[in-house]
Amino acid sequence: MEYNNKHIENIIFDLGGVLTGLDSQRCIDAFKKIGAHDIAFYVEEHRTEDLFLGTELGYMTQAEFCNEARRLAKCTASDDEVIWAWNELLTGIADEKKQRLLELRRNHRLFLLSNTNIMHWEKCKNDFFPYRGYGTDDYFEHTFLSYEMHLVKPSAEIFAEVLHLSGIKAEETLFVDDTKENCVAAEQQGISTLLETSGHDWLAILK
Repeated sequence: MEYNNKHIENIIFDLGGVLTGLDSQRCIDAFKKIGAHDIAFYVEEHRTEDLFLGTELGYMTQAEFCNEARRLAKCTASDDEVIWAWNELLTGIADEKKQRLLELRRNHRLFLLSNTNIMHWEKCKNDFFPYRGYGTDDYFEHTFLSYEMHLVKPSAEIFAEVLHLSGIKAEETLFVDDTKENCVAAEQQGISTLLETSGHDWLAILK
C-alpha cells in the first residue's frame, strides 16, 4: 500500500531493526563467552520457537528463561550473564532517531509495536531511549509489547488490538517495520506500511 503523507495521522514503529540496531553475531559471541554455546547456536539458526518465543509471548519469566538457557546449554552462567548475552543483540538507538521521533510527535500520534521480551525492553527503555531528559513516554503515546499482549506479529489479532486500544483508524495509520510479512499483515488490516531495509530509511522519508 503506497504511503501518502497527507492522510497519515498516526505512525506505528517497530523496535528492532527500525529504532534499535541488531547484531546477531555480537549476541552469538556473547553467549559463547559465558559458555552457553548451544544458545549461541539457537541465535545463529534463528530458532526462536524453541526458547525465545515464550518470552516474547510473555509466557516465560526472565528467571525461567535463564534457567532454561542454562539447562539447554549445560552451563553455569548466572542470570545476569545470560541476560547480558541476550541483550548484546541490541546495539542502541541513534540520537538522530530519537530527535526525529520528538519532531514527528508534534504533528502525529506515535506508537510502538514490538515483538520483544522484558529483558530487551528494559534494556531499551533504561539505556537506549533516554535522550536529553526525554524517555519512551515522550516519544510514544503508547507502547504495545508482545510479551504484555500475549500476541506477536504478524498475527491479525495484534494489529486489530492496537487499532482498537488506540482508537485510531487504519486508513490514517502508517506502520514501519523491517519484516515483509509483518507489513503484509498490517496492510491486510488497511494500514499503510513502510518496509525498513537499512534501519535508517524512515529518517529520509518521514519528516
